[in-house]
Amino acid sequence: MTKLTDYLQTAEAAEVLGVSQNTLRKWAATGKIPLQRNPANGYRLFHRRDLEKFLRRAARPVRPVKVRKAK
Repeated sequence: MTKLTDYLQTAEAAEVLGVSQNTLRKWAATGKIPLQRNPANGYRLFHRRDLEKFLRRAARPVRPVKVRKAK
């Protein structure tokens, strides 16, 4: 069972990710980060597990692009 303490509000979640609250809101709106709404007041809530998953994906190294030499 998920507890309310497993969720962070926008300001706390933005701090965990190291981004602004507006950036986090945009990412949630575009589906980059899952978002829940508090049924009592409609506040955005972010599950800690989802934030950790997002950070792991973002931390993956980018594969280098092979550049072909011009002939």
